[in-house]
Amino acid sequence: MLELETMFHLHKSAQDGDLERPDPFLLIIFGGTGDLAKRKLIPACYNLFREGLLKEPFAVMGVSRRASSVEAFRDLHHESTSKFSPLFDEEIWRRFAPSLTCMSGDVYKEEMYDALRKQIEEIDRERGTNGNRIFYFSTPPKVFPVILSHLTKAGLIQKQAPSSKSWQRIIIEKPFGRDLASARRLNQTLLEMLEEDQIFRIDHYLGKETVQNILVFRFGNSIFEPLWNRKFIDCVQITALEDISIEGRASFYEETGVFRDIVQNHLLEILSLCSMEMPVTFQANDIRDQKLQLLRSLRPLLGSAIQNHTVYGQYKGYREEADVSPDSHTPTYAAMKVMVDNWRWQGVPFYLRAGKALQRRVTEIAIQFNPIPFCLFGREDVCQMIDPNVLIMRIQPDEGISLRFVCKEPGDRLKIGNVDMNFKYAAGFERRPPEAYERLLLDCARGDLTLFARKDAIERAWEFMDPVIQAIEVEPSLPLVFYEKGSLGPEEANSLLVRDGNRWQEIR
Repeated sequence: MLELETMFHLHKSAQDGDLERPDPFLLIIFGGTGDLAKRKLIPACYNLFREGLLKEPFAVMGVSRRASSVEAFRDLHHESTSKFSPLFDEEIWRRFAPSLTCMSGDVYKEEMYDALRKQIEEIDRERGTNGNRIFYFSTPPKVFPVILSHLTKAGLIQKQAPSSKSWQRIIIEKPFGRDLASARRLNQTLLEMLEEDQIFRIDHYLGKETVQNILVFRFGNSIFEPLWNRKFIDCVQITALEDISIEGRASFYEETGVFRDIVQNHLLEILSLCSMEMPVTFQANDIRDQKLQLLRSLRPLLGSAIQNHTVYGQYKGYREEADVSPDSHTPTYAAMKVMVDNWRWQGVPFYLRAGKALQRRVTEIAIQFNPIPFCLFGREDVCQMIDPNVLIMRIQPDEGISLRFVCKEPGDRLKIGNVDMNFKYAAGFERRPPEAYERLLLDCARGDLTLFARKDAIERAWEFMDPVIQAIEVEPSLPLVFYEKGSLGPEEANSLLVRDGNRWQEIR
């Protein structure tokens, strides 16, 4: 396999700067001493502060039973941010730290919210955050309605018109419910207390630069969009593999599994971006309308179709992990064949796979184009060396785009080589792509809902996935298969493609 590295001349956009900074605001994180806050949320706030993307004054408050004092809270996040932010600088942290505060309390107790209201009002007065608030629910999903109910009773959040002088918003982490019924109940609860444009259902995959670039790449390049259909594309493969195991998160993973953790949200979101129709504008609701229309076009998986189009597995040794049931059937790997029933994609299979404890960490989309229709070069051995053209969008790691095409190798004989033309974000743009949570927190503060899930799309995704999950958990009709840690998953996953004359793209 030949490798061709190319250089790209990058033209600056007419709008060379970032969007305007949001108004001053207070971010309240429920679960402020938890793993997500330490690894992602506070480092994201620090990075935004460092880049000058937050308009001062602003403030961040962590709410947690383990928050003992403001000094201890700042020390905790000083240690974690220095570890998880590649941009960490002691002098910048010294200026950032005063914006951090905390409150110790039990989210189930009503009196805690009275104290929270008083502390929020004090921050508004002292730091000038003007009543602009983001409540971040970094807690187990079952706690979401509890917190929201108490916030409403305490007068901390309420339905607001777009013309309000200040704003109040909430960010809810995935998984959004456990199934269609629970997602509907949660949506109903939210919409009784808030307007839809105050609710930011977060999927951190949508904050990744390379995921956002899917639409720009598709609709901004006239050489690709005319080919983006069933006439030219043979199949689409969406891969999200992790090399780590559950890493002490058994209580979460036993309740969730790979279908709820990755497939129902991350992979279906990526699938919709890859295959949706062009929106009228790039405004939030126009994009989300097209994503919903695509999700409605997914062919239902019912009865024998589930058995023929789905494989689920578990890595060997999962049942020996701490706090895992010795007879657990929780899937740590999933592979699916999904069909889209519309004019653009009829007959084109979309293959999805995701899992833990695999050979390497990679998330990518492979667009495989149709092979040439006959043996053009007259020799069977030459024709067999010709692979189909493949466009790969790498989401992580080594974010970038590659295009595989056929080329004659130098020499006096007709010898065919498959060549990769590679573009890498880090080398091409000479700047650090922002972390997903940085972009999503900033968009929430700006009130931009483009990268957040809407009520109807969430429910449609669950409607599609529910029969598959029930076939595994409620009325098992699929066999659980096992795979070795450090492999590429169970052999049975290959059969989904082999039956169609395809194979998984090689992970590089």
